[in-house]
Amino acid sequence: MTRLYAISAVALVAVMLGGIGYMILTGPGGDDPFAACRTTQVSGGMGSIGGPFTLVNGGGETVTEAEVITEPAILYFGYTFCPDICPFDAARNADAVDLLAGMGVSATPVFISIDPERDTPEVVGDFAANMHPKMIGLTGSPEQVRTASQAYRTYFRKQEGDPDYYLVDHSTFSYLALPDHGVVEVFRRDTTAEEMARAVACFAAAASSN
Repeated sequence: MTRLYAISAVALVAVMLGGIGYMILTGPGGDDPFAACRTTQVSGGMGSIGGPFTLVNGGGETVTEAEVITEPAILYFGYTFCPDICPFDAARNADAVDLLAGMGVSATPVFISIDPERDTPEVVGDFAANMHPKMIGLTGSPEQVRTASQAYRTYFRKQEGDPDYYLVDHSTFSYLALPDHGVVEVFRRDTTAEEMARAVACFAAAASSN
């Protein structure tokens, strides 16, 4: 039953999401220095996604995007009580980081909670640590989380129901951000860990040559 709820949530997002969900198009960029690596384009350009945020990590420390994105980072917005979608996506991102390590590329998986009511720093920190030793778990006040979500043009909405066991509808993209470049790519759910790793390695190489 939980899987049915999760699938229904994704379907609802596909219908309701008025932002990035319909803006991602396949095709190369024009003067994009990362054109050889890029497989998606976003209305308004990749520069319209991402930006400053202030959140709280698993150790209870307040951090900014500059302290989190210190190397290629794969960011995902989800919640730890998610029945199956978020753990699957977070695990895929962690697998990509391991594949990248084998390619000689260091990257950081980042999990940003959109459920600050239940995802305390300790909860999100434990979730991240169980997923990958390098994963950074972030949460914050509802306002901090909302600001980060809006910067990345993500969608989330708490469902009505049990106050302790509610679900949260949310978008499911992963974002590749590079220091000094910001968000350079958006990955869909159907992107495999292998595809993601190859793409991140390409972007990292292009960034080092510019």
